[in-house]
Amino acid sequence: MALPSRVSDLVSIELLLTVARLGSLGRAAAEHGMSQPAASARIRQLEAQVGLPLIERSPRGSRLTPEGALVAGWAQPAVDAAAALDAGIAALRARQESRLRVAASLTVAEYLLPGWLTALPSVSHGAAVALTAVNSAEVAAAVRSGAADIGFIEGPDVPAGLSTAVVGRDTLTVTVAPHHPWCRRRAGITAREVADAPLVAREAASGTRRFLELAMRQQFGLELAPPLAELSSTTAIKAAVAAGVGPAVLSSLAVAGDLAAGTVCAVHVRGLDLSRTLRAIWPAGRRLAGPTRAILAIATRLLPAKAGHGEV
Repeated sequence: MALPSRVSDLVSIELLLTVARLGSLGRAAAEHGMSQPAASARIRQLEAQVGLPLIERSPRGSRLTPEGALVAGWAQPAVDAAAALDAGIAALRARQESRLRVAASLTVAEYLLPGWLTALPSVSHGAAVALTAVNSAEVAAAVRSGAADIGFIEGPDVPAGLSTAVVGRDTLTVTVAPHHPWCRRRAGITAREVADAPLVAREAASGTRRFLELAMRQQFGLELAPPLAELSSTTAIKAAVAAGVGPAVLSSLAVAGDLAAGTVCAVHVRGLDLSRTLRAIWPAGRRLAGPTRAILAIATRLLPAKAGHGEV
């Protein structure tokens, strides 16, 4: 049911109540932050809407007519209800703006987000953070469905229907056990050797795996051999590589510590560019605010222009 036009202007009705309380149209106008002529115009418009005289003006001030007093009495609960509605909406917005739901690819979640979240309290106090670590395709789905306020992905594609911002770059590294023959190939290996070798890999929807597949296809026209094993976490893949199960292609962010410790070996692939873009994504057309805006600013500021320096 549409709100009747006679009572649709709550601002003018509230102005009428203020005139009744202060006994002066001028003081009422000042309290509402408007000029007296503007206040007079609003009252005249309200009188025209209701079809009744509402205010009597005299040199001593303004007072409500008998009809105006009745209208004011009936209007007070409506104005109070509008104020309660506004307070409720403000409370909901404050609660929403203090909550941050992040979906991130496993690489970002494990190696970058901890640093970002550590910096968050300095710019967004009291934000309650919920983090979901999934593959890049699932991150995009979570953002589209509203299950996440912002996402961070590492895949080769820019998801349709979402706003994006580049937060940095990463490089994939071909990684093997120290005793693997590739580790002794100082001149590196060919892209064909990588394509033909069954790899220890993430699932098909993983951003890292999809990026590698696309890079091999676009740069060399090669398709990867079926994986030797599909594991759901980077930590499990690194353990398998170190144990000699097989080669893997992993983020340089993920293997930096392992390379330094000597538990795995980085292998150069001649002519293969495995640098990739890391992106933040959020619903198209939405203006970021509160902790969501803060975490994006932190990610942009703290992530180097090229994250990871592993040899590829």
